[in-house]
Amino acid sequence: MSSQVGTLLNGRYRLDAQIGSGGMSTVYRAFDTVLERQVAIKLMHREIASDSDQLERFRREARAVAQLNHPHIVTVIDAGEGAPADDPIDPRHPVVGMPYIVFEYVEGETLKDRIRRHGRLPVSEAVAYAIEIARALGVAHDRGIVHRDVKPQNVLVDEEGSAKVTDFGIARTLDQEGLTADGRVLGTTDYVSPEQALGHAVTGQSDLYSLGIVLFEMLTGEVPYKGENQVAVAMKHVREDLPDVQLRRPEVSSALAAVLDGVTAKDLDRRYADDRELIADLEEVLAIETARSGEAPGEATAVLRTLPPSARRRVPQRVRHPIRLLLALLAVAAVVVVAIVLLADRAERGTGQPRGAVPKQVSRGLTAVSLAQDGAADFDPPPGDGHEHHEAVRAIVDRDPNTAWSTETYQNGVFPTGKTGVGIYVDAKPSASGRQMVIRTPAPGWQGQIYVANAGPPPTLDGWKAVADFTMTRTRQAISLDTAGQRFRYYLIWITKLPPGQEKAEISEVQLFQ
Repeated sequence: MSSQVGTLLNGRYRLDAQIGSGGMSTVYRAFDTVLERQVAIKLMHREIASDSDQLERFRREARAVAQLNHPHIVTVIDAGEGAPADDPIDPRHPVVGMPYIVFEYVEGETLKDRIRRHGRLPVSEAVAYAIEIARALGVAHDRGIVHRDVKPQNVLVDEEGSAKVTDFGIARTLDQEGLTADGRVLGTTDYVSPEQALGHAVTGQSDLYSLGIVLFEMLTGEVPYKGENQVAVAMKHVREDLPDVQLRRPEVSSALAAVLDGVTAKDLDRRYADDRELIADLEEVLAIETARSGEAPGEATAVLRTLPPSARRRVPQRVRHPIRLLLALLAVAAVVVVAIVLLADRAERGTGQPRGAVPKQVSRGLTAVSLAQDGAADFDPPPGDGHEHHEAVRAIVDRDPNTAWSTETYQNGVFPTGKTGVGIYVDAKPSASGRQMVIRTPAPGWQGQIYVANAGPPPTLDGWKAVADFTMTRTRQAISLDTAGQRFRYYLIWITKLPPGQEKAEISEVQLFQ
C-alpha cells in the first residue's frame, strides 16, 4: 500500500505523517480540520473494503469499541469509510476509499519502544504497567470485546508515563479464526495464547495470557520463546513451559513469579479466570515489590495511589512517608542479609510450600508443612475488637521476608487493661503434628506463646491448648512445640509483651515443621 500522507480523508482529516504500519492497516498522525486538533487514524488497506463480510464486521466492532471509556484505553473518536474509488476526486485533496478509525493522539512511545530503550524495566514499574493494561482489558471484556492482539506494540506510554491500550477489537474483527488464513500467519505469535495458536475459541483468558507474556518481557527484556519462524514460536506457546523468570531475574519475588505462572498457564482451568482476580493479585504484588525495593519508580508511584486500602497498607512507610527513609533503609539492609541465607528455602510460587534446604535451626528429620497463602488469620478476642490488621495476614505465609504483619499500635507499648495479648494463627489444613515453628520478625524482643486447636478455630483463648512459651531474641528463631505427637489444624502465635521501647510487634514469616 502506498503512503497516503498529504491526503484529506472524507474532507475532514488531513493525513500528516505515517507513524506505524502492519499487514492490515497503516496508522497516521492526522489533523482534524473541523475541531482543529491532532488525532491518530488507522487506515485499513484497500482489500478490506472489497470484502463485504469483513467490512460489515469491522463496522459493528468499531461501534462497540467506540463505547469503551477508560483512562488506560486510547479513546476512539470516529469511524467510517472514505468515499468509493469511483467518486469524483479533487486532485488537490484526493479522497481515500478505505475504512478508517480515528483515535485520540497520544504523544509518547509504545511500550515495545520503551523496553527496547531500557531493556528490563524496574520490577515495580513492570507490575504497574501490567495492572493498567489489565484494568483496560477488564473494561473491554465486560462489554464482550476480546482484543486478540495484546502486545507491547499496542500499548502506548504517554508523556506522563501512563499506559494506554489501543487496537481494541480490531484484530478480532479482521482476523479469520485460527492461526493461518490464505497461507499467511496472522497476529503476533510472540504473544499468542496456546488456544489461539491452535485455532480454538478465543476469550478474555487469551488476552490475559498475552498480557502475561508482555509482563515477562518487561521483567526480562526479551520474549520467552524464539524460533525459526512465527509458526515455530506459536507452537512453543502450545508445548513448552514458560522459562523461570526468577532464573533470568533473581530479584523477582515468589509472589510475582506465582502470578506470572497463573496468567500464562496452558490449561485454561489453571489460568486466571477473569481480570478482577488477576488485578487483585497484581495489586498485592505491587505492594510486595515496592516493599522489597524500597522505592516506586516511574508509573508505579501513580498506580500505588489507586490501590485498594488492603494492598496500599502493605506499601512500606519509607515509600508513603519519606521522612522515615533512613531508618527503613537500615532495616531493609538487615533483611537482605538474612534473605541471602534463606534463599534456598523460599516457597514454591504462591503455594506457601517451602522448598530447598530446611533452616539450620530446625531439628534433623523434620519436614515443612504446606501453608496456603489464604491460610492465615488475625486473632483479637474480647475485650479486643476481633480484628488486628487482618488485611496484612497473608504477609506471614507469602514466603517474602520483606513483607510483614504487625499488631496495632499500643500506647507506651502496653496492652490496655483486661487485654492479655493479641495474635495471628495459621491453618495447617487438614492437620499436622507440628514439632517446631520458625518465626521471623524484623524487630525482635517481644514475648509470646504458641497455642494449638482442632475445632473452630476457637473464638477465645480458653479453647486453645498452649504448647510453647518463648521470647523472640533473634530476627529468626525456631521454637519447639510440645504437641506430644498429636495432630492439630490451627497454630496460634499469641503475643503477650511488645518489644522494649516499641508500640507494636511484627511477624514477617511463619514456617511449621513436623
